[in-house]
Amino acid sequence: MPTHTRIRMFNTKATYPNQTLDNDLCQAVRAGNTIYVRGQVGTDFEGRLVGLGDPQAQAEQAMKNVKQLLEEAGSDLSHIVKTTTYITDPRFREPVYREVGKWLKGVFPISTGLVVAGLAQAEWLMEIDVIAVVPEAI
Repeated sequence: MPTHTRIRMFNTKATYPNQTLDNDLCQAVRAGNTIYVRGQVGTDFEGRLVGLGDPQAQAEQAMKNVKQLLEEAGSDLSHIVKTTTYITDPRFREPVYREVGKWLKGVFPISTGLVVAGLAQAEWLMEIDVIAVVPEAI
């Protein structure tokens, strides 16, 4: 019996058609009451980029994805315990963090932020992954 549930499984051939990858992955994994959400970027679940050149718009789409994935896993944004945010330019910090902050107002997760040389696709300006929990039934 599996010890975890895979949410939104996919193969990288569809996600990265410009690359020769063939890896089986998923968008989130629920293991016990912990949810691990794969790095989310400014693309919707159909692979369409939202906000070309706009880090705030990409962050908004990424957070929409995070919200949907957590709900599919049985949780919600209020149960995020950790975020890791990657940006490709230090000037993107304010628009990205401002947008993420709107979605996490009152949540108070721990957070790590990194400036990186690039992400998996050149048009991606930011990425965020999260760890959350599923609340215990009272």
